[in-house]
Amino acid sequence: MKADELAALVRTIPDFPKPGIQFRDVTTLLADAHGFADLVGRMARIAQPLDPQFIVGIEARGFILGAALAHAIGAGFVPVRKAGKLPGKTVGIDYVLEYGADRLELHEGQIPAGARVVLVDDLIATGGTALAAAQLLREQGASVLMALFAVDLPDLGGMAALKADGVSASAIIAFDGH
Repeated sequence: MKADELAALVRTIPDFPKPGIQFRDVTTLLADAHGFADLVGRMARIAQPLDPQFIVGIEARGFILGAALAHAIGAGFVPVRKAGKLPGKTVGIDYVLEYGADRLELHEGQIPAGARVVLVDDLIATGGTALAAAQLLREQGASVLMALFAVDLPDLGGMAALKADGVSASAIIAFDGH
């Protein structure tokens, strides 16, 4: 599948969640068996040479991509969730977004010190959530090898923010605008 064919499977929903936003919905790509397989294959070709022990997926679509990627490369999968969603003892990080504050958590001890991880989500926009997840992983002693996304919105600067924070980052598809 060509990159433009893969990008064509991402549905754009205008004015969601507010006027002027072009929401890039990857669920249409995930629903296409060939597109989904191609996306995961492309992500695997980037992640596998890094030899991660864990793929860490950010809630919620990062769970789908991260679990598929972990399976494809033979790594473990760990979810990073919103506050209060995990049943065991957790560690977390509070962070600020342009529209308010949020918290990410993971189970305490699930990422051992020195673990090699690749962080995965469906989309990188401003980078706030990915930066917080990377910081949380670093606080656990993990080595964040890369942050990997299906979609980048380069005009919003998230990929550049990750790289400025010392996190290697890559995306399979990019869309102009926001």
